[in-house]
Amino acid sequence: MGLLSLAIWTPILFGVALLAINREEHVHLVRWVALIGALLGLAVTIPLYTGFEVGSASMQFVEKFVWIERFNVHYHLAVDGISLWLVLLTAFITVIVVIASWESITERVNQYMGAFLILSGLMIGVFASADALLFYIFFEATLIPMYLIIGIWGGPNKIYAAFKFFLYTLLGSLLMLIALIYLYNVSGGSFDLATWHQLPLGSTAQTLLFFAFFAAFAVKVPMWPVHTWLPDVHVEAPTGGSAVLAAIMLKLGAYGFLRFSLPILPDASMQWAGLMIGLSLVAVIYVGLVALVQQDMKKLVAYSSVAHMGFVTLGFFLFNELAVAGAIVQMIAHGFVSAAMFLGIGVLYDRMHSREIADYGGVVNTMPKFAAFALLFTMANAGLPGTAGFVGEWMVILGAVQANFWIGMAAAAALILGASYSLVMFKRVYLGPVGNANVKALLDINPRECLVMVVLAFMVLFMGVYPKPFTDVMMPSVVELLQHVAVSKLP
Repeated sequence: MGLLSLAIWTPILFGVALLAINREEHVHLVRWVALIGALLGLAVTIPLYTGFEVGSASMQFVEKFVWIERFNVHYHLAVDGISLWLVLLTAFITVIVVIASWESITERVNQYMGAFLILSGLMIGVFASADALLFYIFFEATLIPMYLIIGIWGGPNKIYAAFKFFLYTLLGSLLMLIALIYLYNVSGGSFDLATWHQLPLGSTAQTLLFFAFFAAFAVKVPMWPVHTWLPDVHVEAPTGGSAVLAAIMLKLGAYGFLRFSLPILPDASMQWAGLMIGLSLVAVIYVGLVALVQQDMKKLVAYSSVAHMGFVTLGFFLFNELAVAGAIVQMIAHGFVSAAMFLGIGVLYDRMHSREIADYGGVVNTMPKFAAFALLFTMANAGLPGTAGFVGEWMVILGAVQANFWIGMAAAAALILGASYSLVMFKRVYLGPVGNANVKALLDINPRECLVMVVLAFMVLFMGVYPKPFTDVMMPSVVELLQHVAVSKLP
């Protein structure tokens, strides 16, 4: 077993083991086993970074075994500069979510923690797959634990939200499966992604395949107008579910564009770039305006996630190094910032059992430590220089200006909206006089919650002040991808 297999199967095996510990009196043991599993899952990903050859665009840590010989399917894993940080981010966020859910989940704790660890391994499998069928299996399998997390531990309308999530994402993925089967036949019976990258495909075929992949990946990102499932799901999901959904699961769709749409269908990607840029700008501007009027904190942050992911898809389809690298940086930064925002809302919800902004006010008076962290994460969400939220958006805007001044102008204007909805929420929840008696009775964060906030704050500031380790790893892969896209694949 190589490092990537360990990164995938360590959390999955711990998750399955947790499902076997189903006695209520063993809750304490369950939590510790979950934490050990998450920490081991993170530990086995660290050598991926320390052993990664920076400056190389080639696939590294390759594992390849024949899996289904008859159909030429391989268990083929590898990472490059684009996927490495997403693997590390997934393992990191899993540890954070296990610690954050330590006391808030009291029913079926073994199933909850088990679902998260299994989900973590499956998501790492998506980022590490170099075989298309293996990618598809991991991509679809992530739906199952997330569906259960929303449907069992969610809010009052959890069943509706879980069904909406499942149906939206499954429908798009079925079109992707048809596209994969077509490419398998055209390539002479291969599911190898590197082989598919070299396929000469006609203009019509590329366009049809592009929209088949678009159906799967745009829903997952989620892009406007197929984003409507996300606010409903976030509102109903438990805090840990929201954190993982925003921090990692939205990245699966964006990653799919980088691995499938751009390199396999470069001509169609260029042809339809205008549409993708238009949809991304609508997401960034219109959805930002929608976020401004939200009364539910989770809904506001959910809409802000749609807006931030709009920068990601915008960067991909500008086809310059700065914008594409900025979009990948934005994916990682959004992972830290959105997780921190949702876990912060979870801290308040655990105490007040309300997400309505109107129920709060003056929280800074009773929870000063927590309010300081909340201010940092709110600023990062707004894209303040010096925080992780700024770096990726700034790179995408610079790349947009290089491509077209007016696209850059529209994207930059959206930063004002980001600051508006983030700061309005902070002002109404945290500042001013104490809102009501419930707020007056609030207790500040305990050491466990403080640990989660400190770790996330460190990552948000570290990435904002010193993004070099992130960009150095990804740049050679980005350059090679764009060189590949620039060469027409038309027969």
